[in-house]
Amino acid sequence: MNFIESLILGIIQGLTEFLPVSSSGHLELAKAIQGGELSGESSMMMTVILHFATALSTVVVFRKDILEIIKGLTSFKLNDEFKFALKIVLSMIPAAIVGVMYDDIIETFFEGQILLVGSMLIVTGLLLFLADRAKKTDQKVSFSNALVIGIAQAIAILPGISRSGATIGTSVLLGVDREKAARFSFLMVVPLIFGKMAKDILSPEFMNTFSNQTGNISISSYGIGFIAAFFTGILACTWMISLVKKSKLSYFSYYCFIIGGGAIIWSFV
Repeated sequence: MNFIESLILGIIQGLTEFLPVSSSGHLELAKAIQGGELSGESSMMMTVILHFATALSTVVVFRKDILEIIKGLTSFKLNDEFKFALKIVLSMIPAAIVGVMYDDIIETFFEGQILLVGSMLIVTGLLLFLADRAKKTDQKVSFSNALVIGIAQAIAILPGISRSGATIGTSVLLGVDREKAARFSFLMVVPLIFGKMAKDILSPEFMNTFSNQTGNISISSYGIGFIAAFFTGILACTWMISLVKKSKLSYFSYYCFIIGGGAIIWSFV
């Protein structure tokens, strides 16, 4: 994978992580179009690193909110900040369980499964289409909502299911205020991404992937992708919050239908 290809993947990740169109699905499509023959391990590694970059983007955009969550957890007082922090923790449980128990199976989904990606993009489009027609409310995320949203996030591990689309769409269908839904969606993924990175760094396979440059991905390629994803992620995150407030999810549903349909056709060509 060369400099330009890594840059393109980084930009795609930065834009699509926060827009409800599935960043992992777009990354898999981009890899297939580029024709890179990556092993599941290398492909997954690049995906994780790019997700780490956009997690840092989230930290930058929501730094004040994150500080409030940390203060809430460390205060041990039953205030709004502490309750919100508990909801974030609760929402992480389903995806954490799936990630730990089915890590090897998940890796196989990142081996050019274009038909799967296309099908899941259609599912994402349907969810966004329905969510855009839900009534607007001013409700906050409840503890039961947090668990259901967490299950949606766990399902979004599949490439083609948009994580932000699944969590925001599910939140809105549950009656949560759109802006609150977007805020919760972006914040709930940060601990999971950092946890995933820590798990990978501590694993024996991590350094082997870099030292052997499996799939012809060099350390510099990882770095270029990371930088591109980080800066485009900051822009996309800010933009997405504005779009959700204005009820523009249906536009993304049409986009998912088109790209998903194209991916399905591509898989049979």
